Amino acid sequence: MLIPHDTRIALDTVVDLVNTAPDGGRGDGLGDVAALYAFVRSHDVSGVGELGEPDLRAVRDVRNRFADVFAATDARAAAELINELVAAAGTTPQLTDHDGYDWHVHYFAPGASVADHLAADCGMALAFIVVAGEQDRLRRCEAPDCGRAFVDLSRNRSRRYCDSRTCGNRLHVAAYRARRKEAAAG
Repeated sequence: MLIPHDTRIALDTVVDLVNTAPDGGRGDGLGDVAALYAFVRSHDVSGVGELGEPDLRAVRDVRNRFADVFAATDARAAAELINELVAAAGTTPQLTDHDGYDWHVHYFAPGASVADHLAADCGMALAFIVVAGEQDRLRRCEAPDCGRAFVDLSRNRSRRYCDSRTCGNRLHVAAYRARRKEAAAG
């Protein structure tokens, strides 16, 4: 699956945003405005000015709506959720080249809030996945104690874990130990 650079960045951003949600033993990765600033800086979200509590609440709401997209059972449900997000954000496509990046499309309106910026750009990246007939690539980790979001960009759509070095490896080691224990007992 060929994905343009700006779409890939937006997909990585939406996955990281969804994964800031509190889950099980994990606290809220967007626990305060300082955490929102850190998220914006680490993802090079452009055009962001002063942030406050209203921005934090709005981004958390967008995050929850993106989580619903990852939980959607089919493309039609995902499309409806994405349409609502990008329409509410006042999506305004425009070509731009900034910060060392070649030409790419921004979907957020000039002066948009950080929540609308994320809803527009990340929503359109998810829209491209749905349009390509690849909605089933929007997944949650299959590790019993994880459940983090990821986009399966493997060639054969076989990725099962958010990170094969942690979740995948941990489960494979546990299965290996269980087989050895069973063999020793038998």
